[in-house]
Amino acid sequence: MRKLKLQVQMTIDGFVAGPNGEQDWVWASGSDEAGFRQVIELAESCDTILLGRKMTREFIDHWENVVDNLPDSREHPLAQLMVNMRKIVFSRTQTDIRGRNLEVENGDLAAAVQALKSQPGKDIMVYGGAGFVSSLISLNLVDEYFIFVCPAAIGEGLSIFKEKKLLRLESSIAYKHGKVLNKYVPV
Repeated sequence: MRKLKLQVQMTIDGFVAGPNGEQDWVWASGSDEAGFRQVIELAESCDTILLGRKMTREFIDHWENVVDNLPDSREHPLAQLMVNMRKIVFSRTQTDIRGRNLEVENGDLAAAVQALKSQPGKDIMVYGGAGFVSSLISLNLVDEYFIFVCPAAIGEGLSIFKEKKLLRLESSIAYKHGKVLNKYVPV
């Protein structure tokens, strides 16, 4: 059975975005080549991306722009993965969203994710948004949590954890610019 992996950037005070979705703090400490390679390796372990409707437009537009217009960008290898991978957007309100290798799922979230997990293939990745990820966590659908803890506190913002969730730390990697990647699995 395929695993559903969550990869997020999180502040030290537990937020994945500011109150209005701001993520200006994510790269404030600088960029780290080893951390970037880890993001690519995680993406390569998957063949499907799940997205919440609210973050889809920005996600699709960003990565398609990098592939189409910025071939010399440091992000280009990751962008190619993001654009070429199958993407499923979960939405209660839209049935058609423009984007390469993108499909829309309007059915029951838990049933749809369980069906995807039972299909053959590589693992499944979810990057966000916060409300969508929170729903996946509440339904106990996330199998592995890859949380990049950024050396920033923002005081208030969007959290993905809405109730008690017991996790076991499986590994931790510290990077040069102060980020730490913690991998957790459900207890």
